[in-house]
Amino acid sequence: MSLASAIILLLLVMDGLGNVPLFLAALAGVEPRRRTRVIVRELLIALLVLLVFLLVGPYILTALQISEPALTLAGGVVLFLIALRMIFPTGEGTFAGTTEGEPFIVPLAIPFVAGPSALATVLLFVTREPHSLVKWVAALLIAWAITSCVLVLSAPLSRLLGPRGLNALERLMGLILTTVAVQLFLSGLKAFLAL
Repeated sequence: MSLASAIILLLLVMDGLGNVPLFLAALAGVEPRRRTRVIVRELLIALLVLLVFLLVGPYILTALQISEPALTLAGGVVLFLIALRMIFPTGEGTFAGTTEGEPFIVPLAIPFVAGPSALATVLLFVTREPHSLVKWVAALLIAWAITSCVLVLSAPLSRLLGPRGLNALERLMGLILTTVAVQLFLSGLKAFLAL
C-alpha cells in the first residue's frame, strides 16, 4: 500500500467530517473559550493511542497468537460495520452512558478518533509491511493532522456545510469505506485459504 492510500484510508476511518456533529454535541456543555483546548487535548490523546497501537500492536498480536489473515478478516468486518453505520445511522443516542461535564478521553479521543476501525487499520498496516514503519507513522501523522484541522474548525464547518452537507459527506465516506472493507475481507480470506 502506498503512502497516499494509507493516508486516505486513515482519513476515512478517523472520519473527521462525520465526527463534526458528534464533537459539537459532546462539547455543548463546555465553555466556548475552552472548546478548542479540549479538542486539541483529545486529539493528542487519540494520536498517542494510535501510535502505541502502531508500535506495540504487533507484539501484542504475537503474544495472543493472532495471525495476519485473522487480523485482516477482523479488520474488514469492523470497517464494514463502521461503514454501514456511516451510511445508515441509527437513531440511538451517541452519548448514552457518558458522564456530564467536560469530556475526557471518552468519547472524543476514543472511540470517535481512535476507534476500533482506526486501531485495526494501523495494526493491519504494520503487520502486513513491518519494514515500512516510517511510512505508516508518516501516514498516521498526516491523516491525524488533517483530521485535527477539520475537528478544530468544527463549528465553522458545521455552519458552512449545514446538517445536510455533513450527512451527505459522511454517507459518501461510508460508501468508500465499504469497498475498502470488502477488499480487506477478501484479502484476508485469500490469505487464509492459501495457508
